[in-house]
Amino acid sequence: MTQLFESDKVVPVTAIDLSAWLVVGKKTLDRDGYNAIQVGLLRDRFKDSSYSKEWLKSLAHYFQHVREIQCEKESDVRIGASLPIDLALSAGGFVDVVGTSKGRGFTGCVKRYGFSGGRASHGSTMGPRSPGSISWMRRQGRIIKGKRMAGHMGVERCMIQGLRVVQIESAQRVVFIKGAVPGHVGSLLFIRKK
Repeated sequence: MTQLFESDKVVPVTAIDLSAWLVVGKKTLDRDGYNAIQVGLLRDRFKDSSYSKEWLKSLAHYFQHVREIQCEKESDVRIGASLPIDLALSAGGFVDVVGTSKGRGFTGCVKRYGFSGGRASHGSTMGPRSPGSISWMRRQGRIIKGKRMAGHMGVERCMIQGLRVVQIESAQRVVFIKGAVPGHVGSLLFIRKK
C-alpha cells in the first residue's frame, strides 16, 4: 500500500501491477458466440525475456494463470501485446477485488471470531481467552457442527466490494485502488468492474 494526494487530502491506495499480463488469445462473436480476450500471467522466469510465438503453443509452461475478459464488441488488441488497462478500468470507476486472505495459522476463538473471553477475576481458572461452554445441556453433550471454536484462520477466498479506482498509470502498467485488498504482497487478485 501507499498514498496519493487528491487536492488537499491523503488517499490510502493499493498499487496493483499488471505489467506481466499478456494477451494470449481472442474470442469472436462469429467463431465462439461471444467477444472476449484471453490474458495470461507470465511465470517469473520468463518475465524479462522478449515475447515469442512459442509461448502460445504451450500456455501452461510459460504462463502461471490464463483468464478471459469479456468485451461488448470485438477488440482490436493484437495477440502478444500487453494487457490494455483501459479496456475494462477507468479512473473514478468502482471495482470488486477478489483474492485469498493472509494465513494466520492456528488461532483461538478470541482472535478468530472476536470472542470477549471470560472474567480475569473471581476464581477464573480457565483464563480470560477461553471460549466458555461449547455444548448443550445433555448428559453426554455433543458439539454442534459449525460451532465457533479455535482452528485454522485465513487463506480463504474473499471479496472486497465497491473500491474506487483512484489513478491508472498506463506507462508503468499500475492501477491504484483506494483501500486495502485481500492477500499478501505479490498475491494474485481478480478485479471485476461494477
